[in-house]
Amino acid sequence: MPDLTQLTAAPRDTLEELQLALREQQVILDTAGVGIVFIKNRVLVRCNQRFGQIFGHDDVAAMVGSSSRSLYPDEASARKLAEAAYPMMARGLSFKSEVLMKRHLGALFWAHMTGKLVNPADPNEGSIWIIDDIHEKKVAQAQLDSLLHEQTLILDNAMVGIVFLRERIATRCNQRFETLLGYKPGELHGASSRVWYLTEQDWIDATYRCYDPLKAGKTFEEEMVLRKKDGSPVHCDVHAKAIDSNDLSLGSIWIGMDITARKKAENELLQARADLEELVEVRTQELSRTVLALKNKAAEQKIAEAYIQRLAHFDALTGLPNRLLLNDRCHHALSVAQRSKKSVALMFLDLDHFKNVNDSLGHRVGDEVLVELATRLKGAVREQDTVSRLGGDEFILLLPDTDETGASHLAQKLLEIALQPILIEQHELTVTPSIGIALYPQDGADLDALSKSADAAMYRAKADGRNGYRFYTAQIQADSDRILLLDNALRRALERHQLALHFQPQISLISGQIIGAEALLRWTHPELGAVSPSEFIPIAEANGLILPIGEWVMRTATQQLSNWIARGMAPITMAVNLSALQFRLPNMPQLVSRILLDAALPPELLEIELTEGVAMTHPLEAVAVMNELHQRGVRMAIDDFGTGYSSLSYLKAFQVYKLKIDQSFVRDITEDTDDKAIVGAIISMASSLGLQTIAEGVETEGQLEYLRAQGCHEAQGYYFSRPLTAQAFEDFVREQQAPTCAPS
Repeated sequence: MPDLTQLTAAPRDTLEELQLALREQQVILDTAGVGIVFIKNRVLVRCNQRFGQIFGHDDVAAMVGSSSRSLYPDEASARKLAEAAYPMMARGLSFKSEVLMKRHLGALFWAHMTGKLVNPADPNEGSIWIIDDIHEKKVAQAQLDSLLHEQTLILDNAMVGIVFLRERIATRCNQRFETLLGYKPGELHGASSRVWYLTEQDWIDATYRCYDPLKAGKTFEEEMVLRKKDGSPVHCDVHAKAIDSNDLSLGSIWIGMDITARKKAENELLQARADLEELVEVRTQELSRTVLALKNKAAEQKIAEAYIQRLAHFDALTGLPNRLLLNDRCHHALSVAQRSKKSVALMFLDLDHFKNVNDSLGHRVGDEVLVELATRLKGAVREQDTVSRLGGDEFILLLPDTDETGASHLAQKLLEIALQPILIEQHELTVTPSIGIALYPQDGADLDALSKSADAAMYRAKADGRNGYRFYTAQIQADSDRILLLDNALRRALERHQLALHFQPQISLISGQIIGAEALLRWTHPELGAVSPSEFIPIAEANGLILPIGEWVMRTATQQLSNWIARGMAPITMAVNLSALQFRLPNMPQLVSRILLDAALPPELLEIELTEGVAMTHPLEAVAVMNELHQRGVRMAIDDFGTGYSSLSYLKAFQVYKLKIDQSFVRDITEDTDDKAIVGAIISMASSLGLQTIAEGVETEGQLEYLRAQGCHEAQGYYFSRPLTAQAFEDFVREQQAPTCAPS
């Protein structure tokens, strides 16, 4: 280990890196699950805690300096290991062996050793050994060998025939079984069980009869007529059981006993009885057939009626009441509530992102999830409550005589039981619901009105982060009406020329010059006025309008930049935001190239901004699209960096030119130490990856100075300018004559 006192003259960064490396090395040694020791000249120089534990030492330091010979039962054992190990290690190879070793108090144990010389060219530099305690494993193996020996003795001396079958092939049998069927020793090994059945059909039927009990872990018991080697029949009392009922491929054990003499006596007795009862039996059978036919007809009719009734009122997948039965029960519950002046609660439950389960694992797994959830929901409510399935992953719960407090309590309970893992095959799944609650009479007078209110409340729960519940309120209705109003208005906004672009300058913190502009979408409605992008853009993404609007934004922004350059403005970068729907279009790279060609604009002047969420949702697809855009010369930037989740391995693979630091971190960097640390870390990481950085939301000189001191390349915000119209932006650029972005 290096002496830190000799490194005081080293650069501070080098010393810190060395200290970090030493701490990391110590953590590895302390947390390793195996013993690690460094031996030099047959003396223990250093070892980890696990090494000490293996050899029974509480104090690892006490082992340092002791002879490696003390680790072995005796001198001869140590010398034998050295003679076997060092010729191999001298060639630079690792030596591995299982060795009997000695603990501190003298107890012997088996260990697995791996050793290697530090420098094969100079054995005196020592060796490193990794020790793993395998004593319990060796003891268990010895016990297993003893058990197998006892089993062989039992098989060889049993008075009944015993055979082991796997995939209907005899893998092992005792001599008694061979004698029973007239075979010589070893003749049945590897033979199909078909050889001791009289016919092919007998063999197939026996296979089907034994399957259910073996699968259930029960013993299959039956009297069979088997075939001896010479073709003659032999009556046997057969018992069979699966080795593991959960995995029948592991095989089964069959035990057979010759009962030919007993069967002969039984058959003779049965024949005598049959002769006496033959006449009565004929007439009894005729009567039985008549009665059975009548019973079967009545049973079939009852089953058919029940099936029709179930199809009409219950969901085929989950067995829950369907909409028709729910409507009947709701009508009854509301009638009772109206007479008794009681409250009724209606819950609308929808699973969050359930489509991902169907898309990833298939609809069969998705159906099993719904069946399990339906069982849990039904088990969580009272007998008078109704849990129904509308279809898909939507459920409605009707709760008579339930007020706001009771509904809130049940909703919290449903959230908890839904979070419990669902085990399906090898998958462990967790689903979360969003729940909307409406109350009778204030939120609706019938099922349709209550369902509509609960549905609106459920969507508010999803908007508020999912995995929660919300009660219906007048504000939710107002928000729902507002969304519907904006949705309808937005569909005509583009053709009615209500959309416009504003441009916010982007400033170089090195030269102080305007080096770019971010295109920002604005919507001004003749009656609604200015509508915030944070309000209408999510609506556009939900209804798909973001695709034509996004293409219009890119075309308008690139054409505007082309016009500015044609009027003498120095070329700058135009930054355009791309939504998740746009980014996943299969022809997006081709569309971008076509738009640039139409605007006669070089591709390097277009900078496409993607949020972390868009890039990381499908990172492999994102890498492919980014690579193609990069090959076409278009620059890529990650917007709002730090607010989402980024895998550094994927970030390194992305063809990204710039990281945009979100304004939520910039806002308080002059006061908040956490924000300072985050911004500094982003800039440092970007620099190490060779990426540019730009900070948004810069409003004060203090923010600007901190960003410049940290090495941030660019900035934008109200400190420089608000977003401007196209003409105002052009005037702003022409008026900027100062060589720096702010007075110093």
